[in-house]
Amino acid sequence: METTETFESLVRAEFTPKSIYLNTASNGLLPARTVAALHEAALLRAEGRPATPLYEDVEASRAAYARLAGVPDTRVAAGASVAAHTGVIAASLPAGAEVLTAEGDFTSVLNAFHVRGDLKVRTVPLERIAESVRPGTALVAVSAAQSADGRVADLAALREAARTHGARTYVDFSQAAGWLPMDAGAYDFTASVSFKWLLGPHGAAFLTVPEDFGGLTPVLAGWVAGERPWDSCYGPVMELARSARRFDLTHALFTYAGLRRSLALVEELGVAAIHAHDVALADRFREGLAALGHEPVPATGSAIVSVPGLGVRQPGLSEAGIEVSDRAGNLRAAFHLYNTAADVDRLLEALSG
Repeated sequence: METTETFESLVRAEFTPKSIYLNTASNGLLPARTVAALHEAALLRAEGRPATPLYEDVEASRAAYARLAGVPDTRVAAGASVAAHTGVIAASLPAGAEVLTAEGDFTSVLNAFHVRGDLKVRTVPLERIAESVRPGTALVAVSAAQSADGRVADLAALREAARTHGARTYVDFSQAAGWLPMDAGAYDFTASVSFKWLLGPHGAAFLTVPEDFGGLTPVLAGWVAGERPWDSCYGPVMELARSARRFDLTHALFTYAGLRRSLALVEELGVAAIHAHDVALADRFREGLAALGHEPVPATGSAIVSVPGLGVRQPGLSEAGIEVSDRAGNLRAAFHLYNTAADVDRLLEALSG
């Protein structure tokens, strides 16, 4: 684990925000090493050099994400969006299957089940999702942390309920990967984008699957999903990859060039240290809000804090150099490793005016 001094020195070396940036739930800031790698990738293409290093970046990113997720890299697919991964899972379900979801969850983890038209999608409050699993529930799909307000699902209770009733589990870690420790092996399927707390560019999203692929069919498979990709460019893929790579989508190579370096930084700092830092700042903000007479959405232990009714303050705060979000009428502040106690206090000061 990094010492506080090392943590802070690494952060100072990698980030130079020009504002008080409290909006990681929308997009994380890019580290300096990532910006440099993106520049080098662009030069590589501009100068016509071999693209081999870019394909190596994809595999290095897959391996790094697998370590963060706590699974072998053979269980990790590299795609472009959570919505696409959800679509593959939705396509695997038989007609009439029941899918249990949380009210107001992010669209990318829900919509594919609705557009099927022949699935029974049941929606309950997040706090009741574990107790709502029942015999006949085929799949429970939920975000680990809610985008709109930061509430964290009781994943332990969900796992137990799903195990009891024979349901599969699908957890979207997009708003949690990078600050909340993951154990992707505890679920049938998980997914995450790369551009929030994982600090990467847009264009990549990971999917984890069981060793036996959990009954998924690679309906979006192209040449990169072949066991020998460069021999799979023409005609149908004759042999799909023997690993989760069979669910890969064509890679946004520049994205992975940057993402490889971003994931390395997350690993250097350690998710445990990042978690402690981020949640401490969120708790400081919650305490300050109480002193101002504001009551945030209850979300104990989350790096995201949402305050009902204050979303209208977002434009004025942005003009003052404080970046937050307006989500579902809430003022949403999301804390990460480049934020400080001074940032929290500046936001509280602005809200007191």
